[in-house]
Amino acid sequence: MLPEGVTYQASWIDAAGNRCFQLMEAPSRESLAPWIACGADLVDFVVIPVLTSADFWAKARPNNP
Repeated sequence: MLPEGVTYQASWIDAAGNRCFQLMEAPSRESLAPWIACGADLVDFVVIPVLTSADFWAKARPNNP
């Protein structure tokens, strides 16, 4: 059911079983649109772009080795 280029990485569910957090890898936010559309009638999606720690620190300190 995943669009081309989108990869499921992992999920976490809160202790109450009310929320599920899924880590997806995709080339862009738009790449997730078909996947979100399939479940939008059942759940609310919040997409939060993240970076790996290495990518974050490389951007935060571009002049440090």
